[in-house]
Amino acid sequence: MKLLAFDTSTELISIAVTREIEGVARVWQHTGAGGAQASSALIPAIETLMAEADLSFGQLDAIAYGRGPGSFTGLRTACAVAQGLGFGAGVPLLPVDTLLAVAEEARAQQAPQASRLRVLALLDARMDELYAAPYDYADGRWQQGADVGLCKPEQLQLQDGEALAGNVFAEYGERLPVPAAVPRWQALPTAAAMLRLAPALLAAGNAVAAELALPLYIRDKVALTTEERAAAKAGR
Repeated sequence: MKLLAFDTSTELISIAVTREIEGVARVWQHTGAGGAQASSALIPAIETLMAEADLSFGQLDAIAYGRGPGSFTGLRTACAVAQGLGFGAGVPLLPVDTLLAVAEEARAQQAPQASRLRVLALLDARMDELYAAPYDYADGRWQQGADVGLCKPEQLQLQDGEALAGNVFAEYGERLPVPAAVPRWQALPTAAAMLRLAPALLAAGNAVAAELALPLYIRDKVALTTEERAAAKAGR
């Protein structure tokens, strides 16, 4: 398949393109600074990778984007760019949950030979909270065990046999109520992980038309008030 994937839900931009050349799948990747720079950097980086892969947007089978949860600005950027490319090229869009991409990236990096795996995927939600979702891997496929949750680090609930994966350990590691023996795998929702997930998601019918491609928001509040920031600082 010819696929483009990108994610801007965290502090990094991750982009990947794949196509077959002489029967061999090749992948072109880019990682760069995200955050406030995501909106200006994403499209030029996509165009560069597409040129390196010698692909036009109309040749793509689908465009995958990280739909969330994550940075509000990052999610809006990814969704807007995906919609624009989808409308312009007439290509279906594939929304990919960022926590699922975290689980897949952790599996590929830490347990690529595992036939079965349980992962609690975590992303920093800022404002002293985490996004969390459990996933089970078996027979080459992932299944989500529960809806995405939002909680304080101390409220995290771990099930038997789960490994932790995500970007929360430097900020919240000491506050997580889990045994020290539980694996903690640093992982982000990479575009390469999204490419690996895409065939199964497409086969399951998860592609959508451009006008139906939306971000996944878990909360409406995007920032603390001055009083809340002062109270949190005093508490620490």
